[in-house]
Amino acid sequence: MSTYAIGDIQGCFGALQRLLTHIDFRADRDRLWLAGDLVNRGPDSLKVLRWCQAHTDNITAVLGNHDLHALARAAGAAGPKRRDSLEELLHAPDCAALLTWLRQKPLLYREGPFTMVHAGLLPAWTVADAQAISDAFAAELNGPRMPLALRALRDQDIHLPDLSKLAQDAGLLTRIRTCTATGEPCVDFAGSPQDAPPGCIPWFRVPGRKSADDCLVFGHWAALGLLMEENLIALDTGCVWGNALTAVRLEDRAVFQVAAAERPANLR
Repeated sequence: MSTYAIGDIQGCFGALQRLLTHIDFRADRDRLWLAGDLVNRGPDSLKVLRWCQAHTDNITAVLGNHDLHALARAAGAAGPKRRDSLEELLHAPDCAALLTWLRQKPLLYREGPFTMVHAGLLPAWTVADAQAISDAFAAELNGPRMPLALRALRDQDIHLPDLSKLAQDAGLLTRIRTCTATGEPCVDFAGSPQDAPPGCIPWFRVPGRKSADDCLVFGHWAALGLLMEENLIALDTGCVWGNALTAVRLEDRAVFQVAAAERPANLR
């Protein structure tokens, strides 16, 4: 049995299928860890979710910011964005079942030496801290306050301080890229690390980061690209932007990629 961690799919179903062929994926043998953003921006979010639901026994996934946006759109907690490509999914006859499957995924998953999250952790958090945030937000997503929780993610004033604080923390798990040297998040930056605003560095480079001894698997930062270090595996290689979709086999850290519209290349 092999476990493959895969970066942001974002509706790129064709690339996902080519990657699965490239790694010789077998449902009776292999597991897939999906680092969030299964949907949106790419052309086939509906196909991606249908395939994932059909192979649910093989899949461990965490929620990304685009997944949460899809849930918010369906719940009436958010309107469309200019680059959305969610209409086919939102109008599909099985939309409710697919989004129920998606909504039940956590923000963080931990197994053995690996912790998977979509974007990263605030430097002041231990993995246990982040796990508690994930658990609490999962309870809200699957409880009666779900629409309010999704609204709170978008900084909408819901007059519930406890839920607003939880949503703010949950949002960091799906959106963080850079922080100040003292660990304060720098917001709304998506470029490469060398182009970060003055005083902002990658969240995982902040001195004294409390999760530094845990091996973190994450995506979200296409401009960062593939990064492999002892305790970091960054997987978003910008497939939806015409670059590549990446898988890392966790047992030996072998790297596999397919280009967005080209033949695959094994980067073992």
